[in-house]
Amino acid sequence: MDTWLRSRMHELSDLHGVIHLAAWDREVYLPAKAAPARAWQLSTLHALHHERLVDPRLGDALARAGGSSDLTPDEQAMVRVLTRERERAVRMPARLVTALAAAQGEGIQAWREAREAKSFARFQPALAALLALRREQADAQGHDGERYDALLEGFEPGMRVQRLTPVLTALRDALIPMVGALASVQRPPPAFLDGRTYDTDRQWRFTMRLLQAVGFDLEAGRQDLSIHPFTNALHAHDVRLTTRLDAAHPLSALFGTLHEAGHGLYEQGFAPEHQRTPLAAVPSMGLHESQSRLWENLVGRGRPFWAHHFPALKEAFPQALADVDLDGFHAGINHVAPSLIRVEADEVTYNLHIVLRYELELALLRDELPVSELPSAWNERMRRYLGLTPPDDTQGVLQDIHWAWGEWGYFPTYALGNLYAASLHAAAVRALPELDAHLERGDTSPLRGWLRAQVHSQGFRLPAEERVRAITGEGLTDRDFLQYLRAKYGALYGLTLKG
Repeated sequence: MDTWLRSRMHELSDLHGVIHLAAWDREVYLPAKAAPARAWQLSTLHALHHERLVDPRLGDALARAGGSSDLTPDEQAMVRVLTRERERAVRMPARLVTALAAAQGEGIQAWREAREAKSFARFQPALAALLALRREQADAQGHDGERYDALLEGFEPGMRVQRLTPVLTALRDALIPMVGALASVQRPPPAFLDGRTYDTDRQWRFTMRLLQAVGFDLEAGRQDLSIHPFTNALHAHDVRLTTRLDAAHPLSALFGTLHEAGHGLYEQGFAPEHQRTPLAAVPSMGLHESQSRLWENLVGRGRPFWAHHFPALKEAFPQALADVDLDGFHAGINHVAPSLIRVEADEVTYNLHIVLRYELELALLRDELPVSELPSAWNERMRRYLGLTPPDDTQGVLQDIHWAWGEWGYFPTYALGNLYAASLHAAAVRALPELDAHLERGDTSPLRGWLRAQVHSQGFRLPAEERVRAITGEGLTDRDFLQYLRAKYGALYGLTLKG
């Protein structure tokens, strides 16, 4: 490959890493008064990245490389991925890039203030500004009449509303009766979460234990605190995770950390030879979410995992868990009940939160829903899908940070991640028939090694669905996910869940 082209790939990767560092710091350590300055700094960095990406010399170099027969398969993939990224960027005016970066900074600050005030009205102007810019972006990048497709392409390449809507609608229609059937058992919520206190310092230490248990390299990453847990990767040797602590709700920290650790393991697992190239990247956020949901739920909410870790958890919280045994804990962490907060939702109800957000995003982009009516539309769907009404906007429409980032098109990837996770886990079980026994001994290395070989180290060699098909023999399907839910929760609740 041309030396100049590879050098430009490295430069773009480095700039991307610095942008992620500034964004991570904004959520973790930034002083409140520094928010405007950080917005300007990020705007400048985004502009520099965009300038180098749309440089005509890069276009010429990619065209020459694309016509060369001397490239290795990996180099061909690098050219293909970067060409796609550049083509999208070329359609974005530099003015729009900097305006979006500045609006994101303003949106995050407004979202924080709105959450404090429990008032969507504080956030509405910033959200309207972000939405207008995203509409402009969609129109600039091009679509066939569906603006959402252009934004979805940035997170889930190749996915379109025409295909996505039937997938999510079928999932919604399968899950609502399942939730109703499980609710009919009238199982009380776990007693160990009823008014008990879990010291946050001990929670923190236990989350660090979990990171080590799943194999997250703490010499190549770190964990901090934020309002909304997230992962930012600067490089495979610098992966930043965050979690949150609540003395009354320890599961937020435990499963938030496992979730972000799944993202972190993916980012740490890129092949060394791909570093600072377009292949050291995920093919889609749906595939990225498959890793976080796999570790959080299919492993982290499984009895084998806690057969090893529950004694240490009980030792960390001897009073709060004095009357709880392994089976009681396992049943408690898999308690199914509609809830207000997405990141605290159980596996069965979680995707209903995603469908709700997807439908609202689609309506906003189609100009079918005024921004001012978003809270009422949110509450109406919460009642229809989950039977709940948020008591305030902070527990409703303001709970997620994604709209403050202007990330329309991101939420569906959570549902796609759940579907991919179930299919990948089923394939892992076939390849590792002793997996549960390994987990009961606290050994996650067989599963981590399998995922690293099959998913992580492959980077962006193939599009997401092609990668899943290469591993499992099938692309996107809800069959494995629904089978998993029916088997697991049917056994836990003593029901035969039909589908």
